[in-house]
Amino acid sequence: MSEVTKEQVMNALRTVIDPELGMDLVTLKMVREVNIDNGVVTVDVTLTTPACPLKSTIEDDIRMAVSALEGVKDVQVRFDADVATDKRIFGRLSLDVRNIIAVASGKGGVGKTTVAVNLAVALSQEGARVGILDADIYGPNVPLMLGLQGQRIGVRNGKMIPPQAYGVYAISIGFLVPPDTALIWRGPLLHSSIRQLFNDVDWPSLDYMIVDLPPGTGDAHLSLAQSVPVTGGIIVTTPQQVALMDARRGLVAFQQLNVPVLGIIENMAGEVFGVGGGEAAARELNVPFLGRVPLDPEVREGSDSGTPIVVSHPDSPAAQAFRELARKIAASISVLNFQPSVELKVV
Repeated sequence: MSEVTKEQVMNALRTVIDPELGMDLVTLKMVREVNIDNGVVTVDVTLTTPACPLKSTIEDDIRMAVSALEGVKDVQVRFDADVATDKRIFGRLSLDVRNIIAVASGKGGVGKTTVAVNLAVALSQEGARVGILDADIYGPNVPLMLGLQGQRIGVRNGKMIPPQAYGVYAISIGFLVPPDTALIWRGPLLHSSIRQLFNDVDWPSLDYMIVDLPPGTGDAHLSLAQSVPVTGGIIVTTPQQVALMDARRGLVAFQQLNVPVLGIIENMAGEVFGVGGGEAAARELNVPFLGRVPLDPEVREGSDSGTPIVVSHPDSPAAQAFRELARKIAASISVLNFQPSVELKVV
């Protein structure tokens, strides 16, 4: 039996299609290395995100395609990741961030910050480099939910050093003012503060920056869009039927600012608030429905205690939902960055 060749393996890998990008792994330059040792083929694959939801599918397809070659005794697949970059960001920021994700809601009380924090931590748990910027200037709750309240901010080279919790770097006006301070700022001051949270912070290199926007629509949304290119926006709503009205506000805001809408998340689904309002809103507004997070008292308890549920109860249905949402969002961003012509409900 003859030894299989690298050329044969590469040809076999040309039949393996990335399920989301719709192209084969070789054309996408995702196959970084192929090694053959006495019939054992090792394939090194670089994914577009460490949070790839279809990693196991890709691995199975690789094994099937290569195993069919004569002379192959075993197939080993090794993954790493190189997160796709929103090319519009180049030259616009003084920091090294690849993608900016805005999390918004049409009104308060829907758990928007809880969603933003758990998505950030879930992405970090998958191996991504993640930061979260608390743009909710009037109600900065990110420090509390990450267990960083009262944290003192250091300075390096004239810039603030963002504290880190659960693998996520965070910055918030809540680090800079006393907790009981009421900020009453007009638009220009608000705009200036949001720009400073981007440019006057010594951010490390990031794959994803989550921006937690204030509820409703207003100056913060405009300031964000004027300051940086936003890769995609997420709308958080609740299961009630009024979700359609609330989601529409968030959608219109993103539409006016030319921000691609990644989809709607239905939060707090269950017996108390019902199920389906967010999904119905997504269908009515013709945007993707990303999924729902079940109502769970431990989600609130984790937020209040500074331990997100993806950390405190990683096997709970709510934590599993957040991880699935994080993977789906990461995949959507990869599609958006690799195939700008793909219609990802850019509204």
